[in-house]
Amino acid sequence: MSNLIHTPGVVKIEEHNPTSTTFTIEPLHSGYGMTLGNSLRRVLLSSISGAVITSFKVEGCSHEFTTVKGIREDIVDIMMNLKGIRFRVYGDEVQTLRLSKQGKGPVTAKDITLNADVEVVNNDHPIATIEDEKGKLVIDMVVEVGRGYRTIEEGAEKKPSDMIALDAVFTPVLRVRYKVVNTRVGQITDLDKLILTVDTDGTISPSDAFEEAAAILVNQYSALAGKTRIALSPAIGSEEAKSEDYNSDIIGEEISALNTSIEDLNLSARTTNALINNEIHTIKDLFSLNDVELRDLKGFGSKALDEVKEKMAELEL
Repeated sequence: MSNLIHTPGVVKIEEHNPTSTTFTIEPLHSGYGMTLGNSLRRVLLSSISGAVITSFKVEGCSHEFTTVKGIREDIVDIMMNLKGIRFRVYGDEVQTLRLSKQGKGPVTAKDITLNADVEVVNNDHPIATIEDEKGKLVIDMVVEVGRGYRTIEEGAEKKPSDMIALDAVFTPVLRVRYKVVNTRVGQITDLDKLILTVDTDGTISPSDAFEEAAAILVNQYSALAGKTRIALSPAIGSEEAKSEDYNSDIIGEEISALNTSIEDLNLSARTTNALINNEIHTIKDLFSLNDVELRDLKGFGSKALDEVKEKMAELEL
């Protein structure tokens, strides 16, 4: 039996709607379901970047404890509504936007004048209500990109002097739930299955948030590991995994095969170049991607995927 810790895979992705997805990850080494689930949840809720309004100014008002003539809501109500607007910002630069509307009726997020770098996800989100036909509401707002949570005190240090600071909840992930259940592969019965559900605000897809959280964890752990490297083993039960009764010599041969260069597989020149151009240099690199991820590689299509699968079958990998 191999003493290597087998790598898991995302075996199922269930999209409930555009902002909610459940990921099933298995098989995991005994106890790793809770370890990975808790780590991913904490990073998803605290470290995914997002964009929100961090300060604003209503024309004709000098502070938040006042009202605007002809507007039903006071400044505090408007301030709370502004905090609920979700933005998608293409870049890291601070954005200054303006909302200007005149005439009786509701004022929503779609009334904000945007630029090419900013998009509002929830256009129907209410901001205020103009009750006077001659009433007018003008709001200047600053939108910033950040991670986690920033208090009003921290934001006040960066805001323009004539603006009202807001506390900022940057994270686009609204909720993360996970559970760990037992699973088995063959005669191995003490494995974990992690089922993790991610809900976002629509500015980022759950899949993108999940992958970003995993990448953040990889970077953190890689920095702590230094130069130490542990040999990886394919996921238990996968085609490339060996049966549990293989001896250590056969395991060594398996690891050696995984380190075989792509250039030594005698694939077509087009397929070989496509893999190398996408930083895939060994069979181990190839096994780290599923069929969907392979098809998405630049210059790598269905024919190339079929060619690779045929070669792997030929090599009995």
